[in-house]
Amino acid sequence: MAEDAPNAGAEDIHPAPTESFADAAAPSASAEKSSSETLLPSLSIWPPSQRTRDAVVRRVVQTLSAPSVLSQRYGAIPEPEAEVAAAAVEAEAFAAASESAAASPASLEDGIEVLQAYSKEVSRRLLELAKSRAAAAAAAPETPAEPSGEESEGSSVTAPPPTEE
Repeated sequence: MAEDAPNAGAEDIHPAPTESFADAAAPSASAEKSSSETLLPSLSIWPPSQRTRDAVVRRVVQTLSAPSVLSQRYGAIPEPEAEVAAAAVEAEAFAAASESAAASPASLEDGIEVLQAYSKEVSRRLLELAKSRAAAAAAAPETPAEPSGEESEGSSVTAPPPTEE
């Protein structure tokens, strides 16, 4: 029973929390709102970091130059060209999304909407690029460049046209 004595006396040592103590322990709604507002800038989703933008460019290059649904349908682009095109696609999409953001977004939800618009813009411009290149490639064989008479036939710069069988 000697062991029970310290526990029994503990109730008297710790008084019930007072009203001011309860206020300090549970922050008011205005305090919660101000603390969440101070956290939001650290959770900003728009604009994306440069690292994220670089990852988008790398992914677009991969989609254009490596085997993908897009490159299989519209043709692959050589990697050096794909890098230039991907950087332009990303920059144009970023600029368009930034215009719609109108400075910095007011809330996290607004930032998410702008990020979705950016993603859609990258996809739309990527598809436009692939289609335009495919159309240009399809038009190119219709008007083949004939070598001039000054060039010798032994020094052909282009590959011979494919033979139809």
